Amino acid sequence: MSFRFPRLLARRWLLLAAVLGGGAEAAERDSPAPAASPPQAQLTAQAVREAHAQAQPAAQDAPRQILVMLHLPAPHYRPDAYYPSNYRADAGSAARRRTAEALAREYGLQLLEDWAMPALNVDCFRMAEPADAPPGRIVEALSRDPRVKWAQPIQTFSVQGANDPLYPVQPVAQQWQLADVRKAATGRKVTVAVIDSGVETEHPDLAGQVSFKENFVDGQSYAAETHGTGVAGVIAARAGNGVGIEGVAPDARLMALRACWQGAGGGTLCNSFTLAKAMNFALMHGAQVINLSLSGPPDRLLAELIDVACARGVRVVSAVDPASADGGFPASHPGVFAVSASGAKGAGARVLQAPGRDIPTAAPGARWGLVNGASYSAAHISGMMALLSELRPGMALPRLRASIVSNGAGPAQAAGVDLCATVTHLTGKCTCSCNSANGANGANTAQLNTVRTP
Repeated sequence: MSFRFPRLLARRWLLLAAVLGGGAEAAERDSPAPAASPPQAQLTAQAVREAHAQAQPAAQDAPRQILVMLHLPAPHYRPDAYYPSNYRADAGSAARRRTAEALAREYGLQLLEDWAMPALNVDCFRMAEPADAPPGRIVEALSRDPRVKWAQPIQTFSVQGANDPLYPVQPVAQQWQLADVRKAATGRKVTVAVIDSGVETEHPDLAGQVSFKENFVDGQSYAAETHGTGVAGVIAARAGNGVGIEGVAPDARLMALRACWQGAGGGTLCNSFTLAKAMNFALMHGAQVINLSLSGPPDRLLAELIDVACARGVRVVSAVDPASADGGFPASHPGVFAVSASGAKGAGARVLQAPGRDIPTAAPGARWGLVNGASYSAAHISGMMALLSELRPGMALPRLRASIVSNGAGPAQAAGVDLCATVTHLTGKCTCSCNSANGANGANTAQLNTVRTP
């Protein structure tokens, strides 16, 4: 599977993040109409409109979209409580709407919809940009608008590709000695957010495993798709049900958050807006682990959401893109557990390695199949994080990272995670065969493997 994302699509979508500056609450309370635009903003917007007129007639791209973020007032509710994504009951919502309408008028945009992201304390307004707008000019102008916190292009991301009959052929069953590990932990009371394409929630190996199913892809209904279903199966497929496979953490519960979609050619894509909506949902609904089996360019909105997640102790897991010099985003972002396939040569970040070749997992249509790629390696690590979260739910991320034990056998780039030794290290109890080559006595504590692009 190719891990590259289409650069044409990346150019055709645009994301704007704008936050009201000081005095926003006063405008919300007192002003029945939007305040007059600052002179600098008026001049800047005028310059943008003039640039529209001067744009080359050949620019016939479909209307690009931007996202405007306006600051929410201080919450009067518990910060982590449920917050509806498309409904605002506070008195300032109308004023924020008027501000968004004013921005749309000044910059020649069309207001389409709004979406709350309380994890970042912002209200989002999606707008359409004129097709003839010079690339980057509106973002540049809005970045100088005193009402705007930041502006960015919307990025396109792509995925990185026991009595259960297929359990014996699961590489991780033997490599991670799952039968022994499950004597210590199964992922009970841990929720893993699978931010991906659609998961087949009624699959025989996934029925009853999903606590939330949400669709964040505009203009499409929820659909069961190959990549999301496969990732979910690796993480938390049911154990002991007599069919299929067993997930790494079979007692974990999943959030099936559809932020990616499967194209006609079988490829799976996502964008900044869909991913951000899903991440906000995961944070507001208590996910302890977030799986991002995808990669793309750096993205400020997603980076800020990841920072919030890490500050809350959420384990964020992402697949390394071997075609990217730094492993790709979000794998390269600080605090993220970056993952590549066992034996793969990846990017220059410190990464964990897990099985990623010939992995049996669930597939849509109540079927199973073999899959390959770092996407599924990341899913293994997310399952592992569910196990470790059950054992040490409050452990700080740096300590957790330092507690992960690698299998020291073989060359460094081929060494993967030794789950048995890691569990033994955390619990102080011999979970597996501690005298084996792969046991705690033969492992290198606190060693993560560095992989480099050749």
